[in-house]
Amino acid sequence: MDLPFRFSCRTLDLSSTQVMGVLNVTPDSFSDGGQFLTHQAALQRAEEMVSQGASIIDVGGESTRPGAAKVSLQEELDRVCPVVEKITSNLDVVLSVDTSKPTLMSEVIKLGVGMINDVRAFTDPESVKVVAGHDVAICVMHMQGRPSMMQDEPSYASVTLEVKKFLQERVGSLIGGGVSRDRIVVDPGFGFGKTLQHNMQLLRDIGAVRDLGFPVLVGLSRKSMFSQILNKPVSDRLFGSVSAASIAAFQGAGIIRTHDVQETKDAVLVVDAINKLAK
Repeated sequence: MDLPFRFSCRTLDLSSTQVMGVLNVTPDSFSDGGQFLTHQAALQRAEEMVSQGASIIDVGGESTRPGAAKVSLQEELDRVCPVVEKITSNLDVVLSVDTSKPTLMSEVIKLGVGMINDVRAFTDPESVKVVAGHDVAICVMHMQGRPSMMQDEPSYASVTLEVKKFLQERVGSLIGGGVSRDRIVVDPGFGFGKTLQHNMQLLRDIGAVRDLGFPVLVGLSRKSMFSQILNKPVSDRLFGSVSAASIAAFQGAGIIRTHDVQETKDAVLVVDAINKLAK
């Protein structure tokens, strides 16, 4: 699991925590919606994040925050594909695309992306067929319910056990559909159908999720759980986000997804130095 992990034509050593920079090309994402709608603004932001230490850039063309409007396939293609072309032509970085639409998956794979990040865990059988036919890495995320209703009283008997069971079942389906297990990353899905208590329990249990045998991607950046803990708006959640990222990295998360690359990179470098001493 800690060997160099292949993202199509690039590899990263996930025994050192990698930082994934968030690049939303949407008007309505909860934190950075509307900031990077032009292709040039998106490229400049990607360049900035790479210079700050991001080894992966995650491009999203549809907001999955609670209550977000649905986006048509054509609109998501128009938002994402030109940005993917710009970045792959100009930057040496692993590019990930955050989408659940099989057609978009197919198009961006042709454009050279290294990872498909699906918050719906490739539950569309067509998406499994698309990724099985290529060597792109895939991230399988847990979500209870649908984005529009996922925060309407989420409930678990045991959040960690249920998240692990779901991820194990989805991974089994993907492997059964022809996806090689050495291309799979798992994400417990912080904030996707989970209360504050669920999120905190999962953060304590990153090591248990890692026991599934796959690299773990963690996305905690600026989420509402920090509003509940700190009583601060999105713009003031940096320190809470970095603290949580450090906890996840200390437990072996291989990839931290964040809006705040420089600060998160500094934090995980310290954590990695401590973890390497322990080995």
